Amino acid sequence: MTEALRASVDAILNKTVTAEAPVPGVVAMVTDREGNVYEGAAGKRRIDQDAAMTTDDVFALFSTTKAFTATAALQLVEQNRLDLDAPAGKYVPELGSVQVIEGFDDSGEPVLREPRRDITTRMLLTHTAGFGYDFFNEKYRRLAEEKGQPSVITATKQALDTPLLFDPGDRWEYGSNLDWCGRVIEAITGNRLGDVFSAGIFEPLGIESMTFELDDTRRADLAGMHARNSDGSLSVMDFELPSPPEVHMGGHGLYGTVGDYMRFIRMWLNDGKGEHGQVLRPETVRMAVQNHLGELPVTPLPGVIPSLSNDAEFFPGISKSWSLPFMINNEQAPTGRPAGALGWAGLANLFYWIDRQSGYGGFWATQILPFGDPTSFGGYLEFESALYASLGRR
Repeated sequence: MTEALRASVDAILNKTVTAEAPVPGVVAMVTDREGNVYEGAAGKRRIDQDAAMTTDDVFALFSTTKAFTATAALQLVEQNRLDLDAPAGKYVPELGSVQVIEGFDDSGEPVLREPRRDITTRMLLTHTAGFGYDFFNEKYRRLAEEKGQPSVITATKQALDTPLLFDPGDRWEYGSNLDWCGRVIEAITGNRLGDVFSAGIFEPLGIESMTFELDDTRRADLAGMHARNSDGSLSVMDFELPSPPEVHMGGHGLYGTVGDYMRFIRMWLNDGKGEHGQVLRPETVRMAVQNHLGELPVTPLPGVIPSLSNDAEFFPGISKSWSLPFMINNEQAPTGRPAGALGWAGLANLFYWIDRQSGYGGFWATQILPFGDPTSFGGYLEFESALYASLGRR
């Protein structure tokens, strides 16, 4: 299986970096419960430099950060320090005073009202609290363009000072919920989120590269950010998240290597066990990966800022729900991923999945905007399909 997988994925990576609308560079890895069964890299770290992409390069992980924040919250649940169903304003008082935006009046001012129920940390974890993102929601885009609302990538407290789009619990909408969840964790522990991660997650997993605060050592290995132009070509972007940030943004702020992310994926494959210690109890893992959305669906992501995201959806036509850390595909995916498996993505076209049933997971990392890049997303789907083909599942 390993030889067949290596040959097929190497070919996919090479095709992706030499396509008509190429990806500059990509790192992809597959793990089973014991260790990586595939590691590959292709292309360049930056298209304006000669350095080849390597499996040790550092990536801005964007929303693949969120699952770490959810894990830290689950650790506090285990310690009886966090009640997922208590008002989150108990821990972070600002969450008790957020209002719902109904729209805009004739003068362009936001129309606000009190929410009909409290936000809970469970709602933050499942993206049902009511927060959104300006690149996926028109009201938030207007607040940014007309009212100067800072983007979450500024990593400031002011960036999180946004209204709710609906009453908490009413529906699923992807947004800054996990940034707020990070603030809940900090309020309970009295520590910055990065320190919580280091002690409770990174150390028992043997993760050394991940950080909210980029330094010169990591910067030397940093994969460059690129923008996809309308003609399919690429432009280099001089992009970095603030280091150090005012807020350790639990929704998107981590930098790290794909190899270290695989250690995290293996922990979820192994019922919470890391290489150097237990991160979560097995019963916590089993509880966390169930559907916590009920009948509410995970819906498509509309790209309302074209430079940041295309319209995007995983497996159109297939029912999807949300666990506490991950999206769940409720039916078998076209790639061969079985029903009940887990996964998500990051804005710069990073994608991963965790298949606890089969005992495999994978990660595909590029640094391209906008999200939903056809070449990178298409390459990822081929990559995942190659794993299941090697297992005889497709």
